[in-house]
Amino acid sequence: MALTPFHIAFPVNDLEAARHFYGTVLGCTEGRSSANWIDFDLFGHQIVAHLRPAGTENNGSNRSHVDGHNVPVPHFGVVLDMPTFESFAEKLKAAGVKFELEPQIRFKGLVGEQATMFMLDPAGNALEFKAFADMGQLFAK
Repeated sequence: MALTPFHIAFPVNDLEAARHFYGTVLGCTEGRSSANWIDFDLFGHQIVAHLRPAGTENNGSNRSHVDGHNVPVPHFGVVLDMPTFESFAEKLKAAGVKFELEPQIRFKGLVGEQATMFMLDPAGNALEFKAFADMGQLFAK
């Protein structure tokens, strides 16, 4: 089955900081925008940063224990092939991105073995990028 792009909208507290992080740091092409939101192309998927009302916060403080790590919840991201993951991780390191969970292999030697990395955007939204050496492991039990 061919995959179709997903769409996700998420809150940010500063559109210019979002524009810099998603556009410059992550390298997402910017689409349409207004004074309250910006569309970005994240590996072919439409993500939309919406200006959050003043006085509300997201600090990525909710965590879930996964394979010995406390990962931020909620989070979103993209499953990449391994070479793209590795080059993207190097790009983010070179840009000085602070990782919540450094690029690494999780579930080593187990079903679902994957490379993963987590970071927060400037508004505190958690992102995870992952890759599988064998994409058939994506939904393996």
